[in-house]
Amino acid sequence: MLAQDLRRLVVSTGGEGFTDLTARINGEIAASGLQRGIVQLVALHTSCSLTINENADPRVLEDLAAHLQALVPQRAVRSLGLEPVPYVYRHDDEGPDDMPAHIRTSLTCTSLGLSFDRGRLLLGQWQAVYLWEHRRQGSRRQLSLHLIGE
Repeated sequence: MLAQDLRRLVVSTGGEGFTDLTARINGEIAASGLQRGIVQLVALHTSCSLTINENADPRVLEDLAAHLQALVPQRAVRSLGLEPVPYVYRHDDEGPDDMPAHIRTSLTCTSLGLSFDRGRLLLGQWQAVYLWEHRRQGSRRQLSLHLIGE
C-alpha cells in the first residue's frame, strides 16, 4: 500500500557554490520508513537551484559555476553578442547579486523528482544531488521533500 511523508530539510550555505545533499536526503528517506518510491524535492527559494551532477571530480562543479557566471554576470549586459551593451539590473533589493541569482535560478531547476529503492536514492555511480547557491553570502535554505512509496 502506498504511503506519503512530507518533510522539510534546512541547509546552510556558505555563499555561491554547491552543497551535496545526497546523504541528507537518504537519511530522510530512511527515517520515513519507506523502502521504494519517489521523492519530489523542491527548493523553496528564488535564488538557488537543484542539480544532479558529478560527485567524483570537483572540477566539474567549478566549470559549471564558471559557465553560469559567464552566462549571467554580476554586472548585466543586454546582448550576448560580440559587443555587449551595459545594463543596470533594476531589481537589487537584497544587493547587487540579487537579480543575477534570480536569473540563474530561472535557467536551472528548482525541483527534482527522484526514485528510491531499499530506502536510498537511485543514482549513478558518479552522481550526487546538489543545492546550487547563487547568492554571494551564505543563506539558510529550506527544501521540501514529498515522499510517496511503500
